[in-house]
Amino acid sequence: MADPELPPRLVPLLEQYDFARERLVRRLAGPTVDSGNGVPVAVPPITDEEYLWEPVPDCLSLRRRASGPGAAATGLVGAGVWGRDTAPPDPAGAPPFTTIAWRLAHLSEMLAVRADHTAGSRTATRDDYTFHGDAAGGLAAFDAASAAWRRALLAVDEKSLDTIGVSSYPYGSDPEDPFLTIVWWVNQELLHHAAEIALLRDLYRALSAARRS
Repeated sequence: MADPELPPRLVPLLEQYDFARERLVRRLAGPTVDSGNGVPVAVPPITDEEYLWEPVPDCLSLRRRASGPGAAATGLVGAGVWGRDTAPPDPAGAPPFTTIAWRLAHLSEMLAVRADHTAGSRTATRDDYTFHGDAAGGLAAFDAASAAWRRALLAVDEKSLDTIGVSSYPYGSDPEDPFLTIVWWVNQELLHHAAEIALLRDLYRALSAARRS
C-alpha cells in the first residue's frame, strides 16, 4: 500500500507498480502466483537453463563477454563477465526475439539507471550496469533495481510530477516529458515485459512436458 502522504496522483501508479513487481517475482521464483481470480497456482523457481533458453534461432540474450554478441546482435552492453545483446532497431522488420534473461535484464538495467538519474548521481550508464548469467543473480538484480526505483518515487512531491527533467535518464524521453508521464511509462514497461516473461515460462513448461511424453 502506498504512503498516504504521497501526491494523490502518484498513489495509484505506485500501487500498480508494486502489484506488477510482486507478480513478476512470484511468476519467476514461486512458490505460487495468483491465477487472476484469487486462486494460487504453484510455480516452480526458474532454472538457469530456462532463464537463458532460446526458443527460436538468433535470439537476443545475455552472453559471456569473452564469447561476443549473438548472431543477431551488434554488440554487448554492460560491465563485468556478462553483457546484454544489443542491436540497432530495424524500421523495416520485426525486432529480434529476446530471452527471459534479456527481458529481465532490460527491466533491471532500466530501473537501476533511471533511479540513479532521478535520485542518485545522475551519471550511471548502460555500460556501468552488471548483468548476471544465472537466474538467482538476475532475480536479485531485479529486486535491487526495482527497490531503487521505488525509493526514487517516494521522494517525489506534487510539483515534481508536472516538472520536465526530474529524471535525466539518457535512454528515454525523460528530458522532454513531465515526470508523471515517465512514471506511467515505467509501469507499462514492467507490465508488458512481465507478461512476455510469463508467456515464455508457459511455453517452456508446455514444450518440456511434450518432450517427456
